[in-house]
Amino acid sequence: MALSHSELILNPDGSIYHLNLLPHEIADTIITVGDPERVSSVSKYFDSIEITKERREFHTHTGMLGRKRLTVISTGIGTDNIDIVFNELDALANINFETRQVKQNKRRLCFIRIGTSGAIQPNIPVDSFLASSIAVGLEGLLHFYDSAHIRNLELEEKLASFLKWEKYKIHPYVVNSDEELLQKINNNRIRFGITITNSGFYGPQGRGLRFNPSIKDFIPRLAGFSSKNQSITNLEMETAGIYGLAKLYGHQAISLNAILANRATGEFSKEGHKTVDSLIKYVLSEFGE
Repeated sequence: MALSHSELILNPDGSIYHLNLLPHEIADTIITVGDPERVSSVSKYFDSIEITKERREFHTHTGMLGRKRLTVISTGIGTDNIDIVFNELDALANINFETRQVKQNKRRLCFIRIGTSGAIQPNIPVDSFLASSIAVGLEGLLHFYDSAHIRNLELEEKLASFLKWEKYKIHPYVVNSDEELLQKINNNRIRFGITITNSGFYGPQGRGLRFNPSIKDFIPRLAGFSSKNQSITNLEMETAGIYGLAKLYGHQAISLNAILANRATGEFSKEGHKTVDSLIKYVLSEFGE
């Protein structure tokens, strides 16, 4: 059955609506970053760049690193943008834009997020790297999809019971990282932990400037949870959406976080740009060729 013009929206040149990309313009391995300016911070290490596209906050470079074709794309901030980017990237890979039908043979993409994050455990140093072995969404994106089959329902219920945040209309969803990608980066440079994905930066992460957040013990409550020797380690705004949509569509995803703040100690990185650049180099050394 062909998708209608209001569901699969294409631009006059045949590109996908928001990303402004054509199917041949993305690689099988895609690095996602939040900040559009960070796209060139990644692609400057490519040996060549064949595609550069920009629309709104979505900037894309596709090129070669050695024999490996890579795409780096900016998502902007938040899982509302992740919903756009990941649906449209899958459409580019797995929908025939001429017939408007889903392809029979599916293309599997590999996503690597390079992002920044704040730790909530005092023993996680600023400027370290952390991989999200599990992601917990507090913003609700996956509740809009038929997603129970790809979620960690056991951990969801355990966390919901621990937090007791029903009165705030918060019910977490939980998605595990791709195990193959997690093993690929299993070395001494990387810490692992449970990452919380939030719907905002201030109140939704327990910050108050002129207004107090409604959950007074937000950070210590999260920091006090553990399951199977894993603790909640950090807060950010995209990972749970990335893991959820990637699994729904049959893709792989891993989220790597440069820890620029520690909410438990009150520290903030003095050389965050160097830390992010170091993480970029690490990712390219592991996933490039």
